[in-house]
Amino acid sequence: MVSIMLIAVLLVAVGFLTYWIAKSLISPKKIDGIKKLLKQGKTVAAERLAKAIIAKNPRDFLAHYYLGKAYLADNKSELALMEFRLVNQNAIFGGDLPELEFRQQISKLYMKFNQPQDALKEYLLLTKLEPRNSDNFYFVGKLYEQQNRADLSMGFYQKALQLNKRNIKAHSALGVLYFRSKDFIDAKKEIDLAIQMSPDTFSNYYYLGKIHKENKDYGAALSAFEKATRDPEYRQRALIERGSCYMAGESIDNAITEFSHAVKCSKDEGSSETLYARYFLAACYEKARKIDLAIEQWEKIFARNHSFRDVAAKLSEYRDLQSNDSLKEYLTSSSEEFLEICKKVSFSEYALSASTAESTKFGCKILGTEKKSDNWMSVRQQLFLAEFHRDAEPVGDDVIRVVLEEVKKHNYAKGMIFSSSGFTRSAASVAENRPVELVGKDQLEKILTKAGV
Repeated sequence: MVSIMLIAVLLVAVGFLTYWIAKSLISPKKIDGIKKLLKQGKTVAAERLAKAIIAKNPRDFLAHYYLGKAYLADNKSELALMEFRLVNQNAIFGGDLPELEFRQQISKLYMKFNQPQDALKEYLLLTKLEPRNSDNFYFVGKLYEQQNRADLSMGFYQKALQLNKRNIKAHSALGVLYFRSKDFIDAKKEIDLAIQMSPDTFSNYYYLGKIHKENKDYGAALSAFEKATRDPEYRQRALIERGSCYMAGESIDNAITEFSHAVKCSKDEGSSETLYARYFLAACYEKARKIDLAIEQWEKIFARNHSFRDVAAKLSEYRDLQSNDSLKEYLTSSSEEFLEICKKVSFSEYALSASTAESTKFGCKILGTEKKSDNWMSVRQQLFLAEFHRDAEPVGDDVIRVVLEEVKKHNYAKGMIFSSSGFTRSAASVAENRPVELVGKDQLEKILTKAGV
């Protein structure tokens, strides 16, 4: 009886062993079937076979790996990442499951789905598995840069270039890091190398333009930014930079053209780039005395972002234009018309007859004498210096000091400064108890109305 039971147990054990051996022999054959289907481009059939294997044995991680590969071939990247994650957490690499190939695939998927921490872990492993591959070190540098670890990212970019001096992306990335750290000499060196190796990688010209702009070489900057506009990702930013170069050179019409193009090529009305393009466009319109157009841009910015820079203050400042024709005329008239307005104000309010009147960047300057009285021959004629400002910014103390110096030098009776934007506190302090009169916005409005402007 005992011998019969022992024989029965042995038979059962042999049966189980035979089953598992047969299963282990069959599984690789089925995996080979998945491989064959993938080579033939039959991704759906490969997925079906892999799922059938997994249904019988959920812990067959080799089948999970090839299901992930089938999903990749079928452009189902998210499903592929789910399978690869499962493999990464459970499988033992080696033999039929190649670790290098697997990590190359999963690292790219982590990058695609914006999972930088997981991607970083994979690329760090790849630098050990494939230490001569320059790109692995480049991607580690890029991921550290995204974490604002410039110290680490710079080291990995440099290692990438030690392994491959023609790694264009590493030259570009290193150049950008140098630029951000204000090392413009090394930045230009790296960007120049990247451009020499790949002149059609137009994004590199954007940072070359930034370097030239920092060095105030606006001509070279404009040329570089023009090339950068050929890259769709950098086009809007390059147009904004071109506009800022023209602004720096006081070429307002050209700046308006560039900022207008930057606004037109916008793909997102609420993006930071579009808001800045409109802001700078409004600043140009303001300088060009096209206040209505400037207000239009400020209103569009305000509709998207109430707290964007000083837009709310600008709209408040110019709100009076809607109801005050005199101030609007003062701010928006042409240079010739503005001169006549200022002469009219000088005569009406101060009885000054203009001896000379000239247009300036800030508005105009008038040198005048008091209106002659009946006994004018017995009185020495006194000269008065009047400056009319219509810049957007309040007049600072530097302007006051220049006027005071001119009054003293030429022995003028007094200086007068009119400003539609008011004066800084330091300007008012410098003018106190000195021979200069400051006329701010509110007083200017009354004078303009009284003069019939």
